[in-house]
Amino acid sequence: MTKNASLCIGVMLVLFNASLFAQSQPLAAVQKEAPVKLRISIGDRKLSVTLNDSSAARDFLKLLPLTLTLEDYSRTEKISYLPRKLTMENEPAGIDPMVGNLAYYAPWGNIAIFYRDFGYSTGLILLGRLDSGIDAFSVSGSVKATFEIAE
Repeated sequence: MTKNASLCIGVMLVLFNASLFAQSQPLAAVQKEAPVKLRISIGDRKLSVTLNDSSAARDFLKLLPLTLTLEDYSRTEKISYLPRKLTMENEPAGIDPMVGNLAYYAPWGNIAIFYRDFGYSTGLILLGRLDSGIDAFSVSGSVKATFEIAE
C-alpha cells in the first residue's frame, strides 16, 4: 500500500469516527438550553427576569418560589437575605453591577436588585437581569416580592 493510500484511509477513518461521535451525542449536548425566566410579583405587577447560567443562579432556582421583603440599601439597591447561602462554584471574584441587575452578595448571603448604578464589588455575583419594570424598585422603603419560575 502506498503512503497516499494509507493517508486517505486514515483520513476517512477519522471522519467516519467523528460522524459517529456527533450522531451519538444527545441533542441537549449540541444545543444550548433557553435561558430561564423568573417572574417577580409585586402586588398586581408582574416583572420578568432572565437568569444567567451560573452555578449561583441555578442554586437560587432551588429556593423558589420565595417571598421576600426587599429593603432599601444606600438608595441604590433593594436587598433581602436568603434562607441559605448560594453555591459559589466557578463564580468570578466580583462584578460591576448595572441598573436592572439581579445579583447575590456572597459575604452577607443576600440578593440585590440594582435600581441605580454602582461600582465594582468583590463578592457580588450576577444572577440575571430584569427585562423591564425596574421602576418598581426605585421607590422609598421596602418592597414585598415573590420570586418564581415563569411558566
